Amino acid sequence: MRLSGSITALATPFDPDGELDLDAWRRLIDAQLAGGTQALVVAGSTGEAAALYGVEFDVLLRTAVEQVGGRVPVIAGTGDANTAKSIEQTRRAGALGADAALVVTPPYVRPTQDGLVAHYRAIADDGALPVVLYNVPGRTGGDLLPETVAQLAGHPRIIGIKEARNEPERMLALLALQSSDFVVLSGDDPTACRAMLAGADGVVSVASNVLPRAFRRLCELARNHKQQAAEGWNERMEATYAFLGIESNPIPLKALLAAQGIGYGLRLPLLPLSPRHHDTAATIAATIRELELACDAVAG
Repeated sequence: MRLSGSITALATPFDPDGELDLDAWRRLIDAQLAGGTQALVVAGSTGEAAALYGVEFDVLLRTAVEQVGGRVPVIAGTGDANTAKSIEQTRRAGALGADAALVVTPPYVRPTQDGLVAHYRAIADDGALPVVLYNVPGRTGGDLLPETVAQLAGHPRIIGIKEARNEPERMLALLALQSSDFVVLSGDDPTACRAMLAGADGVVSVASNVLPRAFRRLCELARNHKQQAAEGWNERMEATYAFLGIESNPIPLKALLAAQGIGYGLRLPLLPLSPRHHDTAATIAATIRELELACDAVAG
């Protein structure tokens, strides 16, 4: 399996009582498939994994696997602050039918680089699922350095990395490790176009929850080295990127999904979008409708 292109880190829809909304979940997945999304992440940070109970993780993942029916890879977020727990969660995801595990660097505990090597090797050696490394220092408090990734990239069960740092130097250092067995994926929407033009295999996106067609188009343009067209299309999405960062992820995203009839809110300590941003949300929602229609027009 080689992951590439437009990959969505799915939000988790809740109903008005704060319970899982499986009808909305299925509709979100169907919209992703119809929009051309090439893989799906269940229970990542955008999916509010930290707020999910174990049984909810199981239900979400099982439902996603059934709904997708093998059409695209389903990747489960299985990273934890402890190696043994990460292994247990990865085994659980494998038993539920996931195709790969997205394993974030252990949050809060801030291991050394040698500790990260031992952590990821232990999970990969267990063999439950192929492993995608995930580096997002702004959320975890630790940074998986390129030289550390170099020690892991040759492991037969470690198939890639999602890198959320946005510096071009970081992406270039990782692209030097890219191979037929190890993919490099952007984890930062605003710089994903630049990363793919430089050679990254794709993006694990937040914005593609509401812009599946637009992100599929962006990936095709950038990965085919159509620089002018890719940059022009990316420019049209910059207002959405900015809005999605106006409050902590996935607060703004959940507001846009609610405008599309998918889900009602978040779980504490996350609160819904602040009222002062509601007018901006309505403007961005209209922009999103225009972009997705424009993609349909191009496809037609």
